[in-house]
Amino acid sequence: MTLPNATLFPQALLPLYIFEPRYRQMLVDVLQTNRMFSVAMQKPGCLREVPAPVAGLGVVRVSVGHRDGTSHLILQGIIRVELQETVRYKPYRVQRIRVLETPPVDNVTTDALVERVRELLTQRLTSNHPFLPFPTMAAKENDMESPCQCSEEVARTMLEHVRALRNPEHIADLVSCATLRCPVRRQAILETTDIAARLRQLILFLTEEMEEYRLDKP
Repeated sequence: MTLPNATLFPQALLPLYIFEPRYRQMLVDVLQTNRMFSVAMQKPGCLREVPAPVAGLGVVRVSVGHRDGTSHLILQGIIRVELQETVRYKPYRVQRIRVLETPPVDNVTTDALVERVRELLTQRLTSNHPFLPFPTMAAKENDMESPCQCSEEVARTMLEHVRALRNPEHIADLVSCATLRCPVRRQAILETTDIAARLRQLILFLTEEMEEYRLDKP
């Protein structure tokens, strides 16, 4: 499934509304087999439907069908995949995929980078920058994500959860998914398999977005 501004990270939950005939058929086929499909971001600037080269492979955790043939579902990300050759285009796109493995990490380097991410996340959530993206996508073009008001309780819960995590990969993906408002930046994180490089990108993007918010604030 190719969607504008969509980024499916491993472990993340993505709510989807399925209404197009091609995706209705895809969902039927998915639920009858392995319950999995990939979500790729539409390449920015492309008039045709062209998916980004790296996507998230997810599993359907919940699917609720409606009388009109539409469905609401929750897709949970599992792994990063590289999209390869297209097998067919109709009734929906099918492509071969290659699983993107995470290289071994240098714990000393990643520990320092994780600590910096936690510091920036704390600044982000305790500042006057109140919105989190929490992407919610509908499976049609021109649907944009709606930011979510970040209450003190949401901020506190997120900070506690990130502080409790020990896997640097999970931290990088969770913070990227939950806080980065720019879909191109989220896609860049998704496409980066090296953990240290991913954390460095995240630090840069968090810093840039907080500065952008400060400059735009009246």
